[in-house]
Amino acid sequence: MPQGQPSVVPDDGLTTRQRRNRPLVVVHTGIGKGKSTAAFGLALRAWNQGWPIGVFQFVKSAKWKVGEERALRVLGDSGEGGTVAWHKMGEGWSWVQRGLQGDNATNEEKAREGWEQVKRDLAAETYQLYVLDEFAYPMHWGWVDTDEVISVLRDRPGTQHVVITGRNAPAELVDFADLVTDMSKVKHPMDVGQKGQRGIEW
Repeated sequence: MPQGQPSVVPDDGLTTRQRRNRPLVVVHTGIGKGKSTAAFGLALRAWNQGWPIGVFQFVKSAKWKVGEERALRVLGDSGEGGTVAWHKMGEGWSWVQRGLQGDNATNEEKAREGWEQVKRDLAAETYQLYVLDEFAYPMHWGWVDTDEVISVLRDRPGTQHVVITGRNAPAELVDFADLVTDMSKVKHPMDVGQKGQRGIEW
């Protein structure tokens, strides 16, 4: 097993084991392709460790089917690794129980209710890995307060890891996060008019 060597050992009073097991906030941002894909790759590792996983998709339509969803649902139901719960904006949120039905609720309301559900799950320590897919957008658009997000993540109990994806991640979130990857684009087939294709985009 490869062992990464930190370039700095902080004087924080923690043991190596305590520092290694510290829960992380991870941000995948930038204009390049692969932010969500990388987050779902982390979910595969979490599944292999037997961790319960919660995926919350904030911008994609509930009708949009991604390959990772099917794969992770099958793995979660296999009984061999961790469990997987998959929530999409437009279905599965608790606003359905609160009378915010489907198209009658604005996307902003749906995003806010999605965040409220994440907060409830963090407080209850429901999952060990949270994938908040495209959650950077509601913060960038002002639908969800970035300062509140940071406060909730800072105070979350237990050993819950949180991965947030999406372009334009707020600078405050980037500063707060433990691991940030900015995905740049060098080339993309869409630059020359090619549409997304099966097995690559979904």
